Amino acid sequence: MANEQNTIELQVVTPEHHVLSEDVDSVEMPGKDGYLGILPGHAPLLTEMGLGILTYRKGSETRSTTVMGGYAEVLPNRVIVLADAAELTEKIDVSRAQAALDRAKANMPGANATEADWDAANAAITRATVRLEAAVKGGTGATATASREMEHAKA
Repeated sequence: MANEQNTIELQVVTPEHHVLSEDVDSVEMPGKDGYLGILPGHAPLLTEMGLGILTYRKGSETRSTTVMGGYAEVLPNRVIVLADAAELTEKIDVSRAQAALDRAKANMPGANATEADWDAANAAITRATVRLEAAVKGGTGATATASREMEHAKA
């Protein structure tokens, strides 16, 4: 990729596929302990990724993708995200994400469950919620439906 001095090469990959490769103006990504803002010339950094929405700006356009764990390497002119899972917001099926959230809530463990059971259940809810939020933020054609479904999910 041809990379100008005022852009960052952004790569997002998972074990299954290459999610995106773009020259961008800025990146905001979910680190393990909070969101990180990255601009061209950023100091080198290696960080663990959290669960959340990675947003990137290219000109006047803002796009996003979900990121579910993994690691990121930040260099002055490049960000490489090695995610456990990632999905472009425009490819998220809102009804499937809502169904996953409903299933996760319905399958909450009982009173005698182990801490690992609770952690797994909470992680499933978080993943589904992130996907719904990303669909809304990404401005997909189903934004109005996603907004209503997010309000329903919060109830």
